[in-house]
Amino acid sequence: MIMNVSSPLADQNTLAQVFSLFGQPVRLKIVLAIGSGHVCVCHLEKALGLRQASISQQLMALRAGGLVKTERIGRHIFYSLTDPRWLDLIQTAAGLKGIVLPVIELPEIYGCSYSSCANSNPL
Repeated sequence: MIMNVSSPLADQNTLAQVFSLFGQPVRLKIVLAIGSGHVCVCHLEKALGLRQASISQQLMALRAGGLVKTERIGRHIFYSLTDPRWLDLIQTAAGLKGIVLPVIELPEIYGCSYSSCANSNPL
């Protein structure tokens, strides 16, 4: 029987690649904004004050790294963490350095099918 065992060096490289994903502050903000829920790009745009193209590029990197997954609901694509422990990792690292992480509030956006927005009224 042949077992597929990865080498320690390959495992270290994989771990280094995962940590490099958090090397961009905007990616950290995106992970914090997603939190334990799921969000669409329109919410990230409003919450972070960034352009859709920039956010999508960062989400693509997080998705390629296996940290973020997608779900299509209607015309919207929602993003969530593949495992909530990614958020725990960031919070633990911040605690070790004595850093207080921001709480990123997701705005309601009329016409969005995100659960908190679907019940909102137009402004």
